[in-house]
Amino acid sequence: EFIQTKDRGFNKDNIISFSAEGMTPGNMTPGDVKTFLAGVETFLGDIKNIPGVVSASSMDHGSIVGDFGSRGDIKWEGKDPHMDLSFATIGMNYGLMETLGMKMAAGRSFSRELSSDSSEIIFNESAIKAMGLKNSIGKTVKMWGQDRRVVGVVKDFHYESLHESVKPFALRLEPLLTYRIMAKIKGGNENNVIARIGALYQKKYPGFNFDYSFLDQDYQAQYIAEKRVAILSRYFSGLTILIACLGLFGLAAFTAERRFKEIGIRKVLGATVSNVVIMLSADFLKLIFVAVLISFPLAWWATSQWLKSFAYRIDLGVGIFLAAGAATLLITLLTISFQAIKTAIAKPVTALRSE
Repeated sequence: EFIQTKDRGFNKDNIISFSAEGMTPGNMTPGDVKTFLAGVETFLGDIKNIPGVVSASSMDHGSIVGDFGSRGDIKWEGKDPHMDLSFATIGMNYGLMETLGMKMAAGRSFSRELSSDSSEIIFNESAIKAMGLKNSIGKTVKMWGQDRRVVGVVKDFHYESLHESVKPFALRLEPLLTYRIMAKIKGGNENNVIARIGALYQKKYPGFNFDYSFLDQDYQAQYIAEKRVAILSRYFSGLTILIACLGLFGLAAFTAERRFKEIGIRKVLGATVSNVVIMLSADFLKLIFVAVLISFPLAWWATSQWLKSFAYRIDLGVGIFLAAGAATLLITLLTISFQAIKTAIAKPVTALRSE
């Protein structure tokens, strides 16, 4: 639940992504690249005109989530010559940050009204912190031998899974190098809008399949292992509880039978039904208390070790163990109550005659 509700720094809902012409510039001959990339901009404009499309942009990577690799060829004034700092980076088109709902911590996003933006750069908060830049807006850095001016700082976003801490990230404005289209569509009419985008795609790029994915699916794919653990935990927990309840039920029946005559004598001497039920239940509750003392520290240790694999995680509070303990007691009482009450309401004379 924490993974699903954690603020990722971008909006993953109702966003589809697909590659223009089903391929990347790297798959083409140099002569085709220029024509292809220029066509992407025209295609984006056509997509934005489809009713139900909120916004659209493009980037030079398969998705905004995943491994972007790292590059270290960025220099800035005051950089420690011994510092080995790597950056993840993408080339993006105008409007990508707005389409993904990213927020600025300082400065601004890239603007079509400013031609100089092609030689500027935006960093995330982690990058600025790692670089040690104060008043970073307007500072100049050198990336791949080219001077770029910092025009904005985007708030940290989790492009990797929550297993990893947010790393330094750089965004470059390079519209003619982008091929992966990201389109945000209105909720409630997704199928119709996607069908229209698909028809436009087939018209623009005949002979290529319209293969798209939802950004939410890309995000969820990062946690396949955790989903499997969750499913297996549910099944095995249910099976364990069932087996334990069968054992408790049998043990309760055996105990009630063994103490049947004693209970009859107690009732003759004035014991009430509630007295007998409490007496029979007390022995089981003592065992549950001992089990809790043994299992809860082990459960805390095992869960803590698992959570250490996540850079961002929940804190194990006392509440979850109190809830588990209460549930264990309730299940125990419900399981043994049938035999306890059945034995307690039996007539004393029946017990005294049992032998």
